[in-house]
Amino acid sequence: MKIHLRGGRVIDPASGFDQIADVCIAAGRVVSVGQAPADFNAQRVIDVSGLVVAPGLVDLAARLREPGLEHKATLESEMRAATVGGVTALACPPDTDPPLDEPGLVEMLKFRARNLPGPRVYPVGALTLGLAGATITEMSELTEAGCVAFSQADAAITDTQVLMRAMQYAATFDYPVWLRPQDPHLARNGVAHEGALAGALGLVGIPVVAETLAIATILQLMRVTGARVHLCRLSSAAGVELVRAAKAEGLPLSCDVAAHHLHLTDAGLARFDAQLHLMPPLRSESDRQALRAGVLDGTIDAVCSDHAPLDDDTKEVPFAESESGATGLELLLPLTLAWAAELKISLPAALAAVTCRPSRVLGLTLGQLHDGAPADVCVFDPDAVWVVSRNALVSQGRNSPFLGQTMRGRVRYTIIDGHLDFEAKD
Repeated sequence: MKIHLRGGRVIDPASGFDQIADVCIAAGRVVSVGQAPADFNAQRVIDVSGLVVAPGLVDLAARLREPGLEHKATLESEMRAATVGGVTALACPPDTDPPLDEPGLVEMLKFRARNLPGPRVYPVGALTLGLAGATITEMSELTEAGCVAFSQADAAITDTQVLMRAMQYAATFDYPVWLRPQDPHLARNGVAHEGALAGALGLVGIPVVAETLAIATILQLMRVTGARVHLCRLSSAAGVELVRAAKAEGLPLSCDVAAHHLHLTDAGLARFDAQLHLMPPLRSESDRQALRAGVLDGTIDAVCSDHAPLDDDTKEVPFAESESGATGLELLLPLTLAWAAELKISLPAALAAVTCRPSRVLGLTLGQLHDGAPADVCVFDPDAVWVVSRNALVSQGRNSPFLGQTMRGRVRYTIIDGHLDFEAKD
C-alpha cells in the first residue's frame, strides 16, 4: 500500500533529523522523507499536521503470554496493545509455559505472530532447559528457529558453573546472553526494596547488593568467557555505576531499564497497592535519578516497557501475596515523553531510547526513519491528554501502577512493514 503522510514533524532519532516534512511509503519501505516525489501516487494520503512522525518503538521486554498463559493474556490482545502503543517491534522473554526452550515452540510463536496484525516479534530463547538452571539449551537450533538472544527471564541460575558454561557456549557462536542481575539468595522471598519503609510495613526486602553482586559476577564471567551480555532492568544507582565502569573498560555490555522505574520509587509502597509490586523492586529517589541520568548519558542503552499482563486475581490480594509485574506496551511512549519533559530533554534524544538504541541491542537496523528504511512508523499527538483506566487499556492485563493518572501523548497511527495496522478513531 502506498501511503503519504503529509505535513508532520518528522523525527529520525538515529540521525537527529527533526523538521516539518512529508513521508512517502511503498512496498514496505520509506520511499522519501522531505518533499513527496512528483510521480508518487498514494492510495492513502493522511494529513498529520500538528503530529509527530517517528520510527516505530522497539521494546526489549514484552511478555505475550503464549504459549500456555492465555488466562493472563493472548497473543491477539497483546499484539493489538503494541500497535495502539506505537510499538512496531518487540522482544519477548522465554518465560512462557512451557518456556521457549525448543525450536518447535519458537517456530509456532513466530508463525502465529506473522499471521496476526501487529509488531515484528523477536523471541528470546531459554538459556537452560525449562529455565531450571541446570542444562544448557541447544542454542544453535533455537537461533535457526528465530531466537535473537538467550535468557533466563526472571529465573536465576544458582549454579555459577552452569552460567559460565552457558556463556562460553554463547561466546563461541557470538550469541547474546540476556541476564536480569539479581542474586537469588539475597533476594529470597523479597517483594520490595530493602529500606526503612519496607521494614516499617513488614515487607521482606531485596537489598541493592542483590543486584550489584549479580552484576559483579556476570562481569567477571564476561572477562573469562568473552560473552556478549545484556543486563535486563537495572534498578539501582550502584548498578548503573558498575555498568558505566564496565563499558569504560571495553566489555561488550548493554543494559536497559523499565519505563516505570524512571518515574516511581518505593515511597509509593505506603499505600500497600499491589500494582506497585514490580520486579526488580522500585527503589529510592536517588536510585531513580541515577537511572534517569544513565539513560541520558548512554550508560543505559534502552528504555523498555517490561510488559507483564496479569489477570485480576493476582493483584487483588495483599501486597506480599500478589504477583509482580505491570502492563506497559501502551504506556511506553507517554512515560518516555514525560521523562523527557521533566528533564527538558529534546524529543529526538528521548525517542532514541525507545527506537534506534534498543534496535542496536537487538542487532537490527529498525527504529530509523529515512529513505529506504523499513516502513515501521509511529505517528502520535504529543499534546493529547488521557487518563489511564481499565477501559482505556487494550491489553488483556489491566494491571498498572499508573491507573487513574493523566498521561500526555497518544498514538494516532501505527504503520508496520508499510501496512496501516492502527488508526485512532477518536
